[in-house]
Amino acid sequence: MILIQDPKNAPTGPKVIAVGSFDGVHRGHQALLARARRHAQEAGLPLLVYTFDPPTKALTKGVPILSTLSEKARLLEVAGADVVLAVPFDEAFARRTKEAFLEELRELEPRLLVVGEDFRFGRGRSGGLEDLARVAPVVAVPLVCHQGAPVKSTRIRDALLVGDVELARALLGRPYAVEGVVVRGEGLGRQLGFPTANLALPAMKALPQGVFAVEVEHKGRLHPGVAHAGPRPTLKDVRPRLEVHLFEGEGELYGETLQVRFLKRLRAPRRFPDLAALKAQIARDVEAARAFFSQQGA
Repeated sequence: MILIQDPKNAPTGPKVIAVGSFDGVHRGHQALLARARRHAQEAGLPLLVYTFDPPTKALTKGVPILSTLSEKARLLEVAGADVVLAVPFDEAFARRTKEAFLEELRELEPRLLVVGEDFRFGRGRSGGLEDLARVAPVVAVPLVCHQGAPVKSTRIRDALLVGDVELARALLGRPYAVEGVVVRGEGLGRQLGFPTANLALPAMKALPQGVFAVEVEHKGRLHPGVAHAGPRPTLKDVRPRLEVHLFEGEGELYGETLQVRFLKRLRAPRRFPDLAALKAQIARDVEAARAFFSQQGA
């Protein structure tokens, strides 16, 4: 797969183009991409995915993102993209007219455009499906629903906000994950008897708050564990943190990249009167996480 950020670097020739923010590449996006992939294969054409970095609402509304560009690119490749065009989305781009966007699409030589049925574009969201049809034939893919409501990135962010990682998993089609590099912390977890790996968080990345049973991928292997995500009220630390205790020791992890997959929320964040009370609760959290994995047969 090719990842580019300038439309001028796109391969020449006809192609099928799927357009959207694709934040999180959730089940709705996956349905759209499967449809686009099928059309591309039937026509013997490459599939180009036109997306935005960051996602449009991250700039226009300041919402956190579900996937970094590298995460999104990997997910889009799995979904069958031959080329990912991740156009930098800034204030200048947001002010572009719909005609400017349409002209850029024309220059990409689409044989077919595939979008969601609610896709809008251009300044003030003035462009719609009828405008896209002036460039190439359009396939508008219906929204995917779960429990009677559409699967959308906003719904996943709302679920994460209250720690409902199980709903987020149902909407994504996989566990919600955060990837980061292990950095040095204060060593408090080790002092309390539960050493943790502290991850540097990607900018703007959505982070559920609470204590969770997690699985952690490191160098292609999965490890069960328990994670604390969000501020640390007992220590009066309001900065968002992600600290992971692995049940199986992995040795020195500083500088290593871990992917933390959130499986089940064990409890909400709490403030404890002292470190002894915190240590006792961490022990209960570890046992709760172990019980969860035991029930799952892991």
